[in-house]
Amino acid sequence: MVDNRRRNDKKPTVKKEQYAVVLDYLSRGYVKSDMSKFGGKPIAQAIGTEQFTLLELAPKNGVDLEIQDTVYIGKGKRDKIYRVLGRLDYENLTATSRIELDYAIRDIVLDNEAKYVEFFNTTESVSTRLHSLELIPGIGKKYMWDIINAREERPFESFKDITERLPTLTDPAGMIVNRVKQELDTTTVRRSNKSKYYIFTQPPKRPRNSR
Repeated sequence: MVDNRRRNDKKPTVKKEQYAVVLDYLSRGYVKSDMSKFGGKPIAQAIGTEQFTLLELAPKNGVDLEIQDTVYIGKGKRDKIYRVLGRLDYENLTATSRIELDYAIRDIVLDNEAKYVEFFNTTESVSTRLHSLELIPGIGKKYMWDIINAREERPFESFKDITERLPTLTDPAGMIVNRVKQELDTTTVRRSNKSKYYIFTQPPKRPRNSR
């Protein structure tokens, strides 16, 4: 897995998602604060399964989506989605989407366990002073070297293997989930240098320091 740091002088490469998990489905569109309908057309909020990209989707006519459905949004024939409307800012997620986000991210991580176990096996430093393992909530410098030393003995095979060999890491999947949520949450004021790094997600579409 390639570590991805946001740089002011380089436009990030946007990767297209092939599948997304539905976080909320609004069959009558958005509702404004005055309760009048906005647009009135069905819309879904979703999260991509590869880069955790937050997206707005327009379903095909006559299709009702279910929360936590996985839908195909790549090129070619789609069975449920008519159009990918674009990326979605975290602050514009509905209350339902924010609740469902935790479950969706965890399911994505668990469904792709080998990919995220490989992160623990191969991830390296993102700068001369910071290792990417330090970016994961609950690890930091305290357990970073425990992981590095353990993986040098032999690579981790699963989340269960990580926990059995490093009992202090009781929920490695949950640690990944928490980091993904931190990277997605653009509503939090970020004072730490660690917030510059995006190791599981794409940088926001409108970085705070963009000109």
